[in-house]
Amino acid sequence: METFRAQVVVVGAGPVGLFAAYILAIQGIEAIVLEKETEGQTDMRASTFHASTLSYLNQIGLASSLIALGLKAPVFQYRIRSNDEILAFDLGELSDILKYPFRLQCEQHKFSKMLANKLFSENSSEIFFDCSVKSVKQTADSVSVYAETPGGSKKFVGDYLIGADGAGSVIRNGLGLKFPGFTYEEKFLTLSTTFDLNETFEDLAFVNYVSDPNDWFVLLKAPSAWRVLVPVEQSLADEEILSDAFTDSVFEAITGLNIPINTNHRTIYQVHQRVVESMHRNRIVLAGDAAHLNNPLGGFGMNGGLHDAWNVSWKLKSIIKDGKNPQELLSLYDRQRRAVMGEFVQSQTIRNKKMIEESGNDKEKSEWTNMRVIHADPNARHEFMFRQCMAKSLMDEKEIK
Repeated sequence: METFRAQVVVVGAGPVGLFAAYILAIQGIEAIVLEKETEGQTDMRASTFHASTLSYLNQIGLASSLIALGLKAPVFQYRIRSNDEILAFDLGELSDILKYPFRLQCEQHKFSKMLANKLFSENSSEIFFDCSVKSVKQTADSVSVYAETPGGSKKFVGDYLIGADGAGSVIRNGLGLKFPGFTYEEKFLTLSTTFDLNETFEDLAFVNYVSDPNDWFVLLKAPSAWRVLVPVEQSLADEEILSDAFTDSVFEAITGLNIPINTNHRTIYQVHQRVVESMHRNRIVLAGDAAHLNNPLGGFGMNGGLHDAWNVSWKLKSIIKDGKNPQELLSLYDRQRRAVMGEFVQSQTIRNKKMIEESGNDKEKSEWTNMRVIHADPNARHEFMFRQCMAKSLMDEKEIK
């Protein structure tokens, strides 16, 4: 069996795995990335990069390159469908404390491609596509990964392993770690279209959450298309959901137009709220969706995963290059990142979904009632936006020892 050796093996060539590998590579740490797909994915998936993430990217010279590929979205809106009430939050109000007072709307595959291209130029890194991990074994001083490729079985050995292989993580399952939480009853359907939704809405921002008890939806603008997110009944077959007739009915419900609207991508998600019981097991760590899942309302999923990658990569640098205690640092990574994902991301995304499912009736005590109070108070509004861009959670993370 052919064997490959690196200091760190990364499983998963999505944005989280590639980001971790790139941070390691620029520190001169050998990294191998294994990806089961034959090439990088090109669907819409995540499209929001928060100010906190851009700040990290700036520290390693990537922010300006990514910003050039995306759209700056300083304003995000909460809307009530029934009466057109809009609560607009402008991150520009935080320009005195944020270097990047906006959300960047950019398709995640562009970020992944940028990282992959940079990794190909690093002699210390290599990406293996069409490489399906079957099992992992770790000893006191190494981790071995056994995978199937078109060229036969291969073995990859590293001092450490980062499992960034998504919701169905082979690494997490192989470790036997519990993944507590719950799965939403409905499916989420994401559609992308080049149709100009500004034609059917007034004062539309690049980021919009539209509340309705029965038919809520999210509208996000990326450079290539509008991204539309709607809930659909669990009982509907995927074939029906992805049909032209069904997607036309979705657009008619949103826009009021009874016309065919072309789509570039149609993707169905099963949505969960889960945090793994531990993100660290000896020489193996988990990051991104392999470690935590949440609904997409707020754009915290990919950003949270990138924050995982940042945290653990620098800790691995301290271990490998500076001789720091591995168990102490990797245990700290687990405490810091699980606390953030549990205390902020999980609770906030659950609240966001509750709010978007409400009518917004001002006679009822609701999440909308709370949001109106926050919006009207400059101090509360600023604090809310500072949390929403995940800057506060990174401050809190540093306080955990």
